[in-house]
Amino acid sequence: MLSAALTRQLLQRSARNYATAAAAAVAAPAAATSAAASLFQGTHIKASVNADGVAIVRLDSPKVNSLSQELSAEFESVLSALEKDNRVSSAVLISTKKDAFIVGADIGMLSAAKDADDLANISSNGQNMLNRIAKSNKPIVAAIHGSCLGGGLEVAMACHYRIATVHPKTALALPEVMLGLLPGAGGTQRLPKLVGLPDALDMMLTGKNVRADKAKKLGLIDAVVQSMGPGIADPIDNTLKNLEREAVIAAKALAAGKLKVDRSVPLLSVKGITKYLTEEVEYGRNFVLQKARETVLKKTQGNYPAPLAIIDVVRAGLAGGFTNGLQAEAKAFGKLGMTDESKALIGLYFGQTALKKNRYGAPERPTQNVAVLGAGLMGAGIAQVSIEKNYNVILKDMKPEGLARGQAQIYKNLDGKVKRKSLTSFERDQLVARVSPQLTYQNFGEVDMVIEAVFEDLALKQRIIKDVEAVLPPHAIFASNTSALPIGEIAKASSRPDKVIGMHYFSPVDKMPLLEIITTDKTSKETAAAAVQVGLKQGKTVIVVKDGPGFYTTRILAPMLAEAITTLTEGIDFFHLDKVMQKYGFPVGSVTLADEVGIDVGYHVSHDLGAAFKHRMGPGAERAALVLKEMVDKNFLGRKSGKGCYIWSERKGKGKVINEDAVAIFRKYQTGPFTVPDEEVAFRLTGRMTNEAVYCLQEGILSSPVDGDIGAVFGLGFPPNKGGPFRWIDSYGAKNFVNRLEQLATKYGDHFAPAPLLIEHAKNGTKFHKN
Repeated sequence: MLSAALTRQLLQRSARNYATAAAAAVAAPAAATSAAASLFQGTHIKASVNADGVAIVRLDSPKVNSLSQELSAEFESVLSALEKDNRVSSAVLISTKKDAFIVGADIGMLSAAKDADDLANISSNGQNMLNRIAKSNKPIVAAIHGSCLGGGLEVAMACHYRIATVHPKTALALPEVMLGLLPGAGGTQRLPKLVGLPDALDMMLTGKNVRADKAKKLGLIDAVVQSMGPGIADPIDNTLKNLEREAVIAAKALAAGKLKVDRSVPLLSVKGITKYLTEEVEYGRNFVLQKARETVLKKTQGNYPAPLAIIDVVRAGLAGGFTNGLQAEAKAFGKLGMTDESKALIGLYFGQTALKKNRYGAPERPTQNVAVLGAGLMGAGIAQVSIEKNYNVILKDMKPEGLARGQAQIYKNLDGKVKRKSLTSFERDQLVARVSPQLTYQNFGEVDMVIEAVFEDLALKQRIIKDVEAVLPPHAIFASNTSALPIGEIAKASSRPDKVIGMHYFSPVDKMPLLEIITTDKTSKETAAAAVQVGLKQGKTVIVVKDGPGFYTTRILAPMLAEAITTLTEGIDFFHLDKVMQKYGFPVGSVTLADEVGIDVGYHVSHDLGAAFKHRMGPGAERAALVLKEMVDKNFLGRKSGKGCYIWSERKGKGKVINEDAVAIFRKYQTGPFTVPDEEVAFRLTGRMTNEAVYCLQEGILSSPVDGDIGAVFGLGFPPNKGGPFRWIDSYGAKNFVNRLEQLATKYGDHFAPAPLLIEHAKNGTKFHKN
C-alpha cells in the first residue's frame, strides 16, 4: 500500500490540469532525471543514472521491442550493472516507443528452435532472467505505455512496482495461447499471485487485452498515469514524460522505504475470501481448475492443447510451489512449441505479418474521400470501418428508408463500443459526422474511390458503373464488393477498366478481418496499390487474387457447401452436421455458415460456379441448386430473414431452432439413410475445400500458399489449428492426402479427384511451405 503522504502526492500530480502538466514536462523534464550519468549503451537498451540514484533503463530496439536473444543478452548485462554499481539505488524500466513497452518474445527465435528441449531451455533462461529482477535488492519499476504483451508483461510482473498510462494504446495481455503456447518466463506462476486464480485463467486462456484502469482494479499494476488530452502539442511525448517522472518518484520512494508495496488481501473481504477458497483450499482450487477445463473443452472441442496445458501448469504451481510450477511451465512450453497446432498458428501469425505490407508499394495518390453505393448490411459496414479510420464517406442509396437503416446500423455498432468503453460518446458522434448520407451523386466529383455494395446482379452493377463514372474525377477508382461475379465482366461496362477492381468484404464487415482484393488483367498497379492501402488502413488482413468465377474464397467455399448439402440429403440432420464440423475445428458448422452467408447468396454461387466448374462440383452442386432455389422461393434466406435452415431469434439466449419446413425440402431430395462416420463427413467437406484451394494456386488465382491459408482461415473459418489448406496438407502429408482423396473418389465420384499440383507434391515429397 502507498503511504498516505505519497498517495496524496501522486493523486495531486494526476489531477493537474493537462496544459499545466504538459508545460511543466516541457520546461522541466523532471529534476530527478537531470544530471544523468551513462550506465550502459547498447543497440537495444540504453541506461543512465540520475543524481538521485535512479537508473533509467530505456528499451529502444531498432524496430520493435521484442525479447530477442540480442535484447535479452543486453538486459542481462544491464542487470549486472545495476547490481554492481553503487550509484544505483533503484531503477525504472521504460520504452522509448510511442506505442509499445515490449510486444512479447521474438517469434522467429522460437520458430528456429530444433526440438522441445531447445524450447524448454529458452523458457528456463527467460525464467532465470526474470527471477533476477524479482530478487534484486534494488527496486525496479516497470513504466508501461503501449502494448505490454506476452514476455513483456512477464517482465513487468517480475518488477517490484508497475505503473501504466491510461491510454487507448496501453494494453496488457498474455496472448501466447493464440500461438498454441503458454507464457514461458514465469507468467503462469506470477499472474495468479497478482490477480487471483479466476482472473489469471481468464487472461491466459483467452489472451485478451486488459486496459490500464482495469489492470489496476485486478491488482496487475500498482498505479496509473493519465494520458495527455487533446489540445496538447504532442500528447504522446508528454504522456511519456509524465509517466517517466511518476515512475522515477516511485522508484526513489521504494528505495528510501517511503513507498511500501503490500499486495496482501484482507481475508475478511470478498476478494480475500475468493482468493482463500480458490487457491488455499484444495477442493475450491480443483473446482475452479476443473470448471476451466470443461469450458475449454466445450469451446475448443479438444483441438487445442495449449489451454489445457496452461491449466495443468497453473495447478502444478499452486499445489507444488513456485519452483515446481516454473519447471512444469518450461517443460510444457517446449512440448507445445513442437505441436502441429502451434506450428499452424505461428504460420498464420507470420502470414498476417507479411500481408501487412502493401505488395504494390504506396499509391501515388492516397485515397481520402470514399463513396459507398448501397446502404444495406454490407454497405453500412464498409462505411463504418472507413469512418473509423478517418475516411470521409458518402453513403448513397436509392431510397430514404435504406439510408436510414444504414445510418442506424452504423450508430448502433458504434454505440455498442461506447457501452463497452472502447469509445467515448464524443468520439462516436465525431465518427458518425463523417458520413454524408445522400440519394444522388452530389459531390462525387471529389471522391477518390467508390465502393459499390449493391445486390449480386451483373446487369445492375454494369449499369451503376456507367452512371457513376459520368460524375467521378478521372483518377477515381471503382471497386465492386461482390462475392462471385467476375470483375472483368463488370469492367466491360467501364470506360476506364484500369480503374476497376474487386474488393470482397465479409459479413459482418466490422468484425470479419479479411478483405479479398481481385485484380483483372487490365487493373493498373496504381489502382491495386490504392485498394490495398485502403484495406490495410481499414484494419483488414488483405489478400490479392486474380479474377475468375468465385475468385478464391467463394470458389473454395462452393464445393464444401455442395458436399454439405449432399450429406444433408443423405440423411444427416442440421445440428449433427454443425457439431461434426465444429469438432473438426470450424468456428461454426456448415449449416449455420450457410444461414450466415445467406441462402440466396449460396444459391447464386452454387448456380454460377456449378456451371463454371461442373466437372468438379459433383452431383451435390445440382442438388444444392435445386434445394436452395426452393428455399429462396419460400424466403428462407438465412439469418437476415429470420429463417433459413434454422429459425433465428434475436432474443438473447434463445439462439436458433431447426426450421422443419426447410427439413422437408431436403427430404424431397434424400438419397437414403445416413451411415457415414463423422470423421469421413468432416474430411469430405474440408478435403474438397482444400483440393479446390490447390487448383486456385495451380491456376494462378492465388499468388502464394500464404495467401491461400490466410484467406481460408480469416475469411471462411477454416480450422486455425490446421493453419489453412496448404499448411494442413503439409502436416497431413501430400501423399497421404492424395491417397485419401482417391479413396473418396472411388466411393463417391470424380469430384474428389486430387488436383494435378497436389499429385505432383505427393510424388516429389515436397511441401507447399518451406518452414
